Amino acid sequence: MSNRLRDATSPYLLQHADNPVEWWPWGEEAFAEARRRDVPVLISVGYAACHWCHVMAHESFEDRATAERMNALFVNVKVDREERPDVDAVYMEATQAMTGQGGWPMTVFATPDGAPFYCGTYFPRDHFQRLLEGVSQAWRTRRGELLDQGRRVVEALGAPRALPDAPPPDAAVLDLAVRALVRDYDTQEGGFGGAPKFPPSMLLSFLTAHDERTRPLQSAAEPTPSWLMALGTADAMARGGIYDQLGGGFARYSVDREWVVPHFEKMLYDNALLLRAYARMARRPAEPGPAGEASAALLRRVAGETADWMLRDLRTPEGGFASALDADSDGEEGTYYVWTPGQLREVLGEEDAAFAAEVFGVTEEGTFEHGSSVLRLPSTPADTWRYERVRAALLAAREERTPPARDDKVVAAWNGLAIAGLAEAGVLLDRPDLVDAAREAADLLLSVHLGGGRLVRTSRDGAAGSSPGVLEDYADVAEGLLALHGVTGEARYARAAGELLDVVLERFVDDEGGFYDTADDAEKLFNRPQDPTDNAVPSGRSAAAGALLSYAALTGSRRHREAAERALVPVGLLAEKAPRFAGWGLAVGEALLAGPLEIAVVGDPGDPATGELVRTALTHAPLGTVLSRGDGLDDGGVPLLRDRVRVDGRPTAYVCEGFVCRLPVTSPDDLRDLLARRA
Repeated sequence: MSNRLRDATSPYLLQHADNPVEWWPWGEEAFAEARRRDVPVLISVGYAACHWCHVMAHESFEDRATAERMNALFVNVKVDREERPDVDAVYMEATQAMTGQGGWPMTVFATPDGAPFYCGTYFPRDHFQRLLEGVSQAWRTRRGELLDQGRRVVEALGAPRALPDAPPPDAAVLDLAVRALVRDYDTQEGGFGGAPKFPPSMLLSFLTAHDERTRPLQSAAEPTPSWLMALGTADAMARGGIYDQLGGGFARYSVDREWVVPHFEKMLYDNALLLRAYARMARRPAEPGPAGEASAALLRRVAGETADWMLRDLRTPEGGFASALDADSDGEEGTYYVWTPGQLREVLGEEDAAFAAEVFGVTEEGTFEHGSSVLRLPSTPADTWRYERVRAALLAAREERTPPARDDKVVAAWNGLAIAGLAEAGVLLDRPDLVDAAREAADLLLSVHLGGGRLVRTSRDGAAGSSPGVLEDYADVAEGLLALHGVTGEARYARAAGELLDVVLERFVDDEGGFYDTADDAEKLFNRPQDPTDNAVPSGRSAAAGALLSYAALTGSRRHREAAERALVPVGLLAEKAPRFAGWGLAVGEALLAGPLEIAVVGDPGDPATGELVRTALTHAPLGTVLSRGDGLDDGGVPLLRDRVRVDGRPTAYVCEGFVCRLPVTSPDDLRDLLARRA
């Protein structure tokens, strides 16, 4: 028996390196072996933090009898979906087309040429064993039907799907999206739709931007529908079990409508996007009264705690951010995070345990399994000193438990999202340490992931992986670098972003001005993936639109702006019927509608007054505003900084649109007034 995963860099593949299954990594060698043996290929796709992937592994892949069937009847290929999102995308599309649903682990039976003919997700062991025998028998006795089915699937998924010619979203389209979201909004529990309920991180950014644009048109005493939905959702999540009330950070999703019980895996991409969304929401002036002040404080606290969790639990020794924490520890889901009343008493004693049970919603019956409860924060306790003391004691005790495993590979795209979130939050929260962390992550990507002008998707322990970057990698890293340039003034980040976006325009475009998710010189799969919808992360197309638009505003490049506008075409088509799957595209649409505004701040980098102008710009300018910072002596090759000089030697801000600028200002108050008059 030969398991070929022992030399893999993917933690997910390494989890299966000792299986009795004769796994092959994805590659031509596996399909050549299937042709040599004249057997189908079994492709199993998952990721390291996936709970049901672990379940199927324990039930089937670690079971010798099941493994013997797999080895005798198939060539078995194991794929980390996070390392090879292109492979995952094409087979997930096939799985959804065949079954009407998708998920992980994904189980695909394919011809030796890679054409899928039977797909599914998790199969219990008995069912899976019968399926193995049934598929193998069909391959021997009804091969023509299977080959024909595989051919039809490939043809259907590969058929051209041209989008109608349409302009980028305008105000009417963006307003229409909000009205559609109102219909789907859960007015009682926040969020959209029912269980399972996912954190709508990108919609929060869109709704916040829409509120900023439409608030001046609304009665001063009445919040906009956009803000009511954004704040209601953000508040409900922050007080629910989906948020780690002790350590900070958000779990992947809630299994119920009320945000009580999460699926406990914690992903970098969710938290990077939510960090940015909460920090952006915290910019908004608090509503009058104690409730408004408390709400604003909660937004700011959650943003800071989420950033702290990322730095504490996901940061790698090389300065990047690991992909995820597992849902399981000690072989069970959630045991690291949940508490019983008895466990509270063991740590806190009777009186503080009673206080903690009331504050965090821990009951004798439990809200999770085996009488345990997920910690929530239904209301902020009046005794904040006692709350913080109890919380610290519980966190310290929890750290003595077996922690969830960490998938420590560094994914370029998700680190790009983290860089953008940390850079902005660092300024908005007055946390220079967050900007420093963003800088270290950016430098890791530029030194390890970037070579010969091209990105690789992953690294681990400071060594680059072999999987090429996909569209979201180039776009999200460019987005992060542009945000980092804006707050640090380091021109090298803007130049690097421009080089990445040149690759996007040269290697990823389709014939209609849109984008494929893989480069034109990438490995050829049975279909070239191209998905315009935003799901757990911004689609590559939406992410590219945002980065291209920002770069155009920074440089004045008409080419980049026109590419951004073309990339936004699907947003208008999704706005009314499926706005939940266009969150990032809608947010970029708001930035486009706002100009986007351009602000250049020039001044001595060490002068606190320069930093105050940068903070004022990020706090009061419309979301999507492109910020550039320099010393006023050398533009560093950044066109927006060209000829921007200090007025009377003082730090100075220029507010521009299309490189046409208002009179420069030198004080935060004047900058606030200028931005307010523009609104």
